[in-house]
Amino acid sequence: MQPPSRRTLLSLGLFTLTACTVAACTTDRTGPAPGATGPRPDPDAPVRLRAVAATDALLTGYDTLPAPPGVDGAGLRAETARHRAALAEGLPATAVPSPPVTTGPTAGAPPTTAGPATAAAPTPATDGLAALELRTAESHLADLDAAGPSLARLLASLAAAHTLHAAALGAPAPPLAAPPTASASATPAATPGEAPGVGAAAVTALQNALGAEHAAVYGYGVVGARLPDDPARTDARTAYAAHQARRDTWQRLITSLGAAPAPAAGGYQLPFPVASAADATRLAAHLETRLTGVYADLVAAVPAPHRLTAALALRDCALRARRWGAPDQPFPGVPDPAATPAATTG
Repeated sequence: MQPPSRRTLLSLGLFTLTACTVAACTTDRTGPAPGATGPRPDPDAPVRLRAVAATDALLTGYDTLPAPPGVDGAGLRAETARHRAALAEGLPATAVPSPPVTTGPTAGAPPTTAGPATAAAPTPATDGLAALELRTAESHLADLDAAGPSLARLLASLAAAHTLHAAALGAPAPPLAAPPTASASATPAATPGEAPGVGAAAVTALQNALGAEHAAVYGYGVVGARLPDDPARTDARTAYAAHQARRDTWQRLITSLGAAPAPAAGGYQLPFPVASAADATRLAAHLETRLTGVYADLVAAVPAPHRLTAALALRDCALRARRWGAPDQPFPGVPDPAATPAATTG
């Protein structure tokens, strides 16, 4: 593999994988088989139906439990309804139950306001909604290995979205996923494509993730240098160490697959000048947001044993982006299905 140039973009160009190498070329084909009279059954249908059922349980929770003061429960429910529509895409109408009808406490309710004491006090209802969100996220992660590449990518994105919802509802952020050790992540050394289930597209996606982490490590060095010695700098140090650990994970895995890990570039061009603490905070949010796209694509590209690692990395980046002030995304790391035309495979 050609080593990267000395100056590599630390911006959208670096953190975007081509659709052909990752997503589009790994999308399951569901068209008619040669000689068949009709379309083949969708192998993802059972996984989609389970995900829809879990989402319906969450929607019912929003209709029966009030959101905590100051939280836009109606907005969170609306995003969840969009998740359901994306999961049900392509399923026969007769196979999908009707979605729950909005009738409960969050129906059309604008965000409420409350004094500091009221907003800080947890309530059983608050805990119930947050727990439902986290349970839905876990159910999506549990089905990653059973899904086709495109659906796995969507499930990983929605698991991150539900974790963000839980944080908005007041739940403490889950502990950041520890990258697997070499013994847990390594596969017997092999030529790329010879290891079971691992092909050239997966190795390419892993190299892209490694390159993105090299850039993130560099970027957080800049972030830390521009922040005062306060809790924000402590957060930057924590993120710096986390990205170093992810970088090392991908290096070990790529080596175990018989490929040479791409080295870091000598320097990276920042997406904008970073001259103040505010600029540094914006850069950190930019880095984490772009990484969510890298890891969503990685979920689609790697074989099942490594999908959870990529999905947890996506979740962690989404949570860090939120901590740095980035707005929550309804579909972290992937384009909004309602805003993009259906992709064709090829």
